[in-house]
Amino acid sequence: MKKAILLFSIAALSAVFVSAQAVDDHKKGEFYIGYSNGQVDTGLDSGSTAADFFRDRETFHGFNVSGVYNFSRYLGVKGDISGTYNSTRFTGNFNVGGTPASVSFDTDSSLYNFLGGVQVKDNSRSGRFKPFAHALVGAGHARTKFSDFQCSPGNLCAAVVVPDESASATGFAGAFGGGLDIRLNDKVQIRAFQVDYNPMRIEDATQHNVRFGAGIVF
Repeated sequence: MKKAILLFSIAALSAVFVSAQAVDDHKKGEFYIGYSNGQVDTGLDSGSTAADFFRDRETFHGFNVSGVYNFSRYLGVKGDISGTYNSTRFTGNFNVGGTPASVSFDTDSSLYNFLGGVQVKDNSRSGRFKPFAHALVGAGHARTKFSDFQCSPGNLCAAVVVPDESASATGFAGAFGGGLDIRLNDKVQIRAFQVDYNPMRIEDATQHNVRFGAGIVF
């Protein structure tokens, strides 16, 4: 079902892009595809420096696509989809009655955004540098699969709670930020960078995520 929703959403964004192309004083539509780097909030707070900020987050890698219909030179309506992924081996050490023990397992996590909102950008067919800003809201979906559970020593592992095979949740998400596009010609722009504050409200907890990106705009 998730794959079907994702394919339908991408098709809808493509349709917006294709139908929006027209000869005018400004570009009527655009379609973006690029790399997405998610810095996902782990819930830790080790300090206020930039190093602390990134240390308290897990890095996810994936994709970001979006489509915009510009109903004026400077303002457009935008649909945005991103998916990022992370694989980690978790290892924990603890004591049971003074006896040291350890537990470890693999996690495969995915995080999706399905967003819509507005974009502000100079969409004229002249000029090289095209800064933009957007405000998007919608849904976020998180999923984690657990595998290869190991525990030692074996006689203590009966007291360890084994994680379920998978867990998932859906909630509110947003993306508030912008970036810079560099115009190569009337049809192609390079998105030099994109930076978004990407909060997610899932299971009564707010993740203060950050999303970075770069790619190509058609």
